Amino acid sequence: MRIIKALSLSVYLLLVCLVNSSFKPIIPLEYGLRTVVIDAGHGGKDPGKIGVGNVLEKDIALNIALMTGTAIKNKFKDVKVIYTRDSDEYIKLYERARIANSQNADLFISVHANAAANTSAQGTETFTLGLHRTKANLETAKGENSVILMEDNYETEYEGFDPNSDESYVALTLMQSAFLEQSLSIADKVQNEFSGLGRRNRGVKQAGFLVLYKTTMPSILIETGFVTNAEESKYLNSKENQKTIALAISSAFGNYKVEIEGREQEIEYRSSSPEADLEVKHETARKKSDILFKVQIASSSSQIELKPENFKGLKNVEELDLSGVFKYTYGSVGNFDEAIKIQKKVRESKYKDAFLIAVKNGKRIPISEAIQQTK
Repeated sequence: MRIIKALSLSVYLLLVCLVNSSFKPIIPLEYGLRTVVIDAGHGGKDPGKIGVGNVLEKDIALNIALMTGTAIKNKFKDVKVIYTRDSDEYIKLYERARIANSQNADLFISVHANAAANTSAQGTETFTLGLHRTKANLETAKGENSVILMEDNYETEYEGFDPNSDESYVALTLMQSAFLEQSLSIADKVQNEFSGLGRRNRGVKQAGFLVLYKTTMPSILIETGFVTNAEESKYLNSKENQKTIALAISSAFGNYKVEIEGREQEIEYRSSSPEADLEVKHETARKKSDILFKVQIASSSSQIELKPENFKGLKNVEELDLSGVFKYTYGSVGNFDEAIKIQKKVRESKYKDAFLIAVKNGKRIPISEAIQQTK
């Protein structure tokens, strides 16, 4: 009986995907962390940073990326690992994101090495897409993004983005990352693992990295150290140390996987005024035990005023506070099919990366569980 139920659910979800093949109805991670894309920065004609002793960032990034993937595959048999490159080849930034998106990845990890004019700078830092808190964050992003100048027709591919213009970064980082909470979580775990190795922890940061901008899943960019620091360049160029770094990243991945697949999240609500919205059906909970499907449109580390003009004209936007990370949702219905319709409308006209979440008893639960309980 249990097998039949599982099969019927799988068939149902497959039919939903086929009927709605132009969009992904399910959020990455709802069925667990099953696919990770590991991106080795730079490559081919793009050496990345050139460090002390002629150490090349592209070589360090590739070795660590491949070792990380191997460690994850060895430890987690249920996880599919995909590389944006597994050899010394040049891959355009937008193509790296396209690979991850086409594979419906649950996580994107980009591996890099840092550089600074100050040759004493050292340590590790992990970035998510977001506002530059400091000038140093902006300069790091500029350094990594400048690779697009090697690409033909980059003005068109990146919609007029100029990697050397501060104004371009302001426009880029005004976008809200739908997966900010998860990205910050895995980034923090990576930095904690590095601290355990005795590495200097420069923290979790946010900046406008193009390679993260186009991804539609939780995404991080890891700066494993500074090749412009003589001691750290030597450390990073060691195969043994590269393996140590890779094992630390895979350990952080494992901790993140447990968190994603095992926790229920307490939610605090804040709603805008209940003004009628003709575009979607919005139900209030009939009783606290009801399961409601909602469409998440944005996530932010700071609160956003619940006004339609802040959400591309959408009314009845709700705020969900999950441990200080604010998620913004649209629509609230008890029927999965109706929720899919709402999601499609929002994706077509407002937020192309909008995804479904489910809430029961004031807690977020997996979509798969919600579907089974509401069938």
